[in-house]
Amino acid sequence: MASKGNKTLHKGIPKLKDAFIIIVKTAWNSHIADKLEEGATTLLHQQNIECKTLIVPGAVEIPFAIKAYTESRLQKADAFIALGAIIRGDTPHFDYVCKSVTDGILSLNMILDVPSIFGVLTVNDEQQALERIGGIHGNKGEEAAITAIKMIALNRKLKK
Repeated sequence: MASKGNKTLHKGIPKLKDAFIIIVKTAWNSHIADKLEEGATTLLHQQNIECKTLIVPGAVEIPFAIKAYTESRLQKADAFIALGAIIRGDTPHFDYVCKSVTDGILSLNMILDVPSIFGVLTVNDEQQALERIGGIHGNKGEEAAITAIKMIALNRKLKK
């Protein structure tokens, strides 16, 4: 069961200089992914952190987009945030998609030198998603942005 927002996460957000974050969000369930992105980008802009969004068709494509971006000659990202919503249906497809994107993000965190933050909702129904994009459980996009900031600060500290 999700908590009603992680109040301790909002404490002690480090101030970063010259940070750049790539958000990778899904077009699938865009009405939810857009609200996650809004929460993330609002917080990042408040922290004076530059960000850019890439849009992929669905959640399974998120890890590919992150890896492809790291291999491009585009501006180096300090972190990636994966955003989307996977809503359970009547078939096992939900389980396969959830496992694929979860394993993909985990794999990226093991091989890349910057963090990939898991901000993909995996919910039983649309109501649960709505509760996590500004409802009783806060905005999980905002929480993903805070997590990215804290992980960038940790990564920079460890690389010194």
